[in-house]
Order: sequence, then structure tokens, then C-alpha cells
Amino acid sequence: MQYNSTAPQTAQNSHPVEKGPLHSISFSWVWCTLSTATLANVPKHIDHFSKFSPSPLSMKQFLDFGSTNACERTSFAFLRQELPVRLSNIMKEINLLPDRLLATSSVQLLQTWYIQSLMEILEFLHKDPEDQRVLEMFVEVLEAIRNRHNEVVPTMAQGIIEYKDAFGQQDAVTDHNIQYFLDRFYTSRISIRMLINQHTLVFNGNTNPAHPNTIGCIDSMCDVTEVARDAYESAKLLCEQYYLGAPELELRQTNANNIREPIQISYIPSHLYHMLFELFKNAMRATIENHEASRTLPPIKVMIALGGEDLSIKMSDRGGGVPFRKTERLFSYMYSTAPRPSIGDKHRAPLAGFGYGLPISRLYARYFQGDLQLYSMEGYGTDAVIHLKALSTDSVERLPVFNKSALRHYKLSLEADDWCIPSKEPLDLAVYRAAK
Repeated sequence: MQYNSTAPQTAQNSHPVEKGPLHSISFSWVWCTLSTATLANVPKHIDHFSKFSPSPLSMKQFLDFGSTNACERTSFAFLRQELPVRLSNIMKEINLLPDRLLATSSVQLLQTWYIQSLMEILEFLHKDPEDQRVLEMFVEVLEAIRNRHNEVVPTMAQGIIEYKDAFGQQDAVTDHNIQYFLDRFYTSRISIRMLINQHTLVFNGNTNPAHPNTIGCIDSMCDVTEVARDAYESAKLLCEQYYLGAPELELRQTNANNIREPIQISYIPSHLYHMLFELFKNAMRATIENHEASRTLPPIKVMIALGGEDLSIKMSDRGGGVPFRKTERLFSYMYSTAPRPSIGDKHRAPLAGFGYGLPISRLYARYFQGDLQLYSMEGYGTDAVIHLKALSTDSVERLPVFNKSALRHYKLSLEADDWCIPSKEPLDLAVYRAAK
């Protein structure tokens, strides 16, 4: 089986930012759907809602609301306020990107999607939650928004490609700003889809007979081992199609709470599947390419451990590893150890993409206060470790907020390093002493 994809009051931002005008963008993309008067009000709405901080929810709140207090009117009242806050916060940050990146057709198209979605939700601000037709229309709009934003990740990726192809390698500060923004932008997208999925699944009556403990997109008894095996089988199928072979899986598990019990936590199976699938793809590709001359492939070893606070998954491969200095680069957008796939490239695309697999997977892990870390031994292999919260009360959304602290990240200047930079050439001590 594969996995696809009470509300608190909105809190006032404790560090409001001076609100400037919305960055000049081409609205021609949405003239057909939004009137001139509506577009004129967009900056005002964004400024207003970005003054509020998003309200993070815990896994337990999601579960409790969906199971015991599943009141559609309450969810409607929360989402019509919370979604504009989350959308507006990240829309303010989009406008802090370099002008030449904002000018790309891909980023402009993406901005219009966000504007249109924001304005569609605002249409419900003053509608009566007691009207059943209003609630039904709201679900329809949410589903339309979710579908509209399906291609946000590749569209933004295409914008970055256009930008870098046109203007070449950027300075360290610009790269830092883009990396900082994309982490926050994609995290915001994950959170918005989470809210939309929960509301539409819970109140549309969609259930999964194979997983009766699922509430919305959350499985309150998510079998981690089952998801890991499913992710492995999917990656193995791809690997066999393109390499005519695949490493075997050695999977072990330990439950410190009860050794006889399966390892189950409250989690979103599709998020866990995404992370493991990406890690398996990377491990398989590295293992096969590092053992091209060998008749046998070393297995990929997975250890799943559940403790009192953490659920940890360690995946170990013998793929040759990467140099230590390159480890963090693996989480940088647009960096990939594989050649960039081109249209019609049928031999590389499924197992090696544009470099977004690892950074997006880490965002999924961090979204509910977990993490994804890599420990590589060059010449041997790599250990990838996923850390997740074992308790639903500890699994709280990690959300970006637009405030003065965030603004400072975009205003960093390149300063001299306060550590010596090693020279590539050996120092001539005789010349050094003579100079002194």
C-alpha cells in the first residue's frame, strides 16, 4: 500500500514589522478571475493578516478535534481566519526575494495562485457558519485551492532554475536568503495543506477501511514498520527498472516501552512515506553506483527505535558516502549529486532529480518538531537518521512567522570571517619573517 497525499485564537504578532507596499507584480495572470477592485485591495489584506502570528496546532489537537469534537462550523470559523494569516505571512516574505527572481514568469505565476487563494478564502469572512450551503461551498473552495497549489514546488524550482541560468552563480548572502526563504515557504505550504486536508477529509466523510484509526490524514496508530516496507518496495521497483537490480533491505526494530508491541505513533503516513522513499532512493542509487564492479550489493540496513520521547529511524548504506564538507550542501536547494534531468531523460529522472528530495524531506520531519540528519563516512557509506516525536502532545506544528527577526535574515551583509581561512599554498616562513 502506498500513501499519498478546538482551534486556538489567532495571536497578535509580538514583533510587528513595518508594512511596505506589495511588491510590483504582473497581475495579468489573474485578470480573468479577479476584478480590478479586488486586486487593488490585495496589499491591504496582506498587510492586515501578516500582522498576526500563525497558531500552531499539536497532533493531539488535530486528533481530538477530528474524533470527539468534529464540529464543522468551528473548523470553518478557525480556517477562514487562520489560512489568510498563514498565506499572508509567507506572501510578505516572497516580496523580499531578489527582484530578478521575482520577475521570472514562474514566480509571478506562483504569486497569482497565492493571491487568488487568499481572496477566495476572504469571501467567507462574513458568511454565516450556520448555513449548511456555506459550509459545503467552503469545502469546495478548499479543494480547488489545494488543486491549484499542487504544482507549487516544481513551479518555484523552475523559477530558481530560470534565475540561476540567466544570472549565474550568486553571492553567499543571496544564496543564504533564498535557502532561508525556501525552507520557510515550503514549510508554510506543508502546513496550509495540512489544514485543508484535515478539514476536507474529516467533513467530507472520506474514510480508509484499511486504516480505521485514521482521522483526516493522521493515523493515530501509524505502523512505522509497515510504512518503511512500503517505501522500500516502491523505491526498489524504480531501482530495478533503471538499474536492473536493487539492494536488499535488512530491517530491525526495538520498542523500549513494550518489546512485544509493534511500533506505532500518531503521525501522517504520507509524510513519513515521503521521507523514507527519498532516503531509500538515495541509498539505492549510491549503493549501486559504488558497487558497479561487484556481483553482489550490500543491503540497506534500517533500525527503528521507539523510546519514551522519540521515534528514531536510522537508514545505513554502503554507498561510498560524501566528503564531510559537502554534507550540509545536500540540504541546499538545487544541489544534487546527480546530473540535472532534462525533459525526456527516462534513465535518470525517477531516482535523481533537481535536488529537492532531501531538503523537503527534512522540512516534513521538522514540521512536527522532529529532524532529519545525515552522518557520512567518505569511502564507506552514509547513515540517515529521522527523529520524530513519540507523543502526540509534543508533535506541534513548526511554523514560520513574518516579523522583525525574520526580516533581519534578509538584510544580512557579507562580513569578514572571524576565523582564519586556510591558504591553499604553504606559507614561506622565511619570506614571512623578512616581511616582519
